[in-house]
Amino acid sequence: MNISENKNIYSVSSLNRAAKALLETGLGVIWLSGEISNLTIAVSGHWYFTLKDHSAQVRCAMFKGNNRRSGFTPKHGQQVLVRAKLSLYEARGDYQLIIESMAPEGDGLLKQQFEALKFKLAAEGLFSESHKKPLPQLIKCIGIITSSTGAALHDILSILKRRDPRLKVIIYPSLVQGASSAASVAAQIKLANARHECDLLIVGRGGGSLEDLWCFNEALVAYAIYDSQLPIISAVGHEIDVTIADFVADVRAATPSAAAELVSQNKAFHQTQLDTLTNRMKQAILARLQLKSHQHALIREKLLNLHPKHKLQQQTLQLDELSLRLQHAFQATMNQAKRDLQRLQSGLFQHSPEGIISVEQQKQKQLQHRLEHAVQVTLNQKTTLLQNKSSRLNTVSPLATLARGYAIVKDKNGKITTDTAMLQPGDKIEVRLDKGEFEAQVLGGEL
Repeated sequence: MNISENKNIYSVSSLNRAAKALLETGLGVIWLSGEISNLTIAVSGHWYFTLKDHSAQVRCAMFKGNNRRSGFTPKHGQQVLVRAKLSLYEARGDYQLIIESMAPEGDGLLKQQFEALKFKLAAEGLFSESHKKPLPQLIKCIGIITSSTGAALHDILSILKRRDPRLKVIIYPSLVQGASSAASVAAQIKLANARHECDLLIVGRGGGSLEDLWCFNEALVAYAIYDSQLPIISAVGHEIDVTIADFVADVRAATPSAAAELVSQNKAFHQTQLDTLTNRMKQAILARLQLKSHQHALIREKLLNLHPKHKLQQQTLQLDELSLRLQHAFQATMNQAKRDLQRLQSGLFQHSPEGIISVEQQKQKQLQHRLEHAVQVTLNQKTTLLQNKSSRLNTVSPLATLARGYAIVKDKNGKITTDTAMLQPGDKIEVRLDKGEFEAQVLGGEL
């Protein structure tokens, strides 16, 4: 056989781990009755012991966090009732019980019944916060369901008298211990709801053993509290005592005295409440007076509006307004007519011969002005040009040379003579000076 192919082979650790898982999930939480032996209290605070009966035994462990809640230290040979889960200690392969809670067997049976009923009622929704009713803000009457001869009633009445003597108290006497006590408490709760003469109920009793308080752990009382239309305060036993009634009730008080403290208020509170109500009343009256004053003013204004004099004034104002609107409309019409007349006159003038002649005359004047201006500009330009050319001509003109003392000599033929070799003695010549001219004759001699 190939061992590597066989997937069903376990190691010791995996076997113990699988066995532990089977044990813990197979049975779940169990209740077990037995006698304690071999008790060991470890330095860590954990308890290790054996539970046995006449023919068998099982190892147990109860850890520190759980044994603190047990309320007692077990002893060797003591008969107990435990709530536990089955498990296995993997290192040694020993199966054991992990104890969650423990009680002496007498009380333990009651606690087992308590836990079972608590689980059942919780599943039915009797503990739901959505079902719980708030206590009334103003409490005038309190109903108390308890023993008429018990210390709890005396404590509640003493506190109410001291703190809030105005409160009315109705006592619904009931048995709070014994076989018929649960039925008695439930009947009184139903009676108080039927009579509906108080604002809330305090249901409870003084301290005692679990068996003494057991009627408040009965389903009959739990359903009566749940069905009550009146808010219920549960006040059973001492602060450490917890009952099914505490879970179902709308409010839990640790003790009957605490319940009385809860529903009562001291004199200072009442004075404060009175002052608050007085201030609210004053404010309400003031607000009412202001409202009435405002309504009076509105009615007076309405009456004034309906008076004939007021109507006449309104009509006079309307007449004045209409007159002003008529004047404005007439003035606007006249202005529009004037604008239309001016527009027509302008159009007529534009199309009349006089207008055309006037326009053409205007154009003629403009053209004549432009012509005169153009002629003057041209004349000025020509004059300037003439002056420039004359100046340039004077610069090269022989007349300018004559002005400096020179003369122009012409022969008898009028040809300008520039060389004496061109003249003979006896020739007649013309001499031109800067100012004037004359005739001369060439004399003999060397020229």
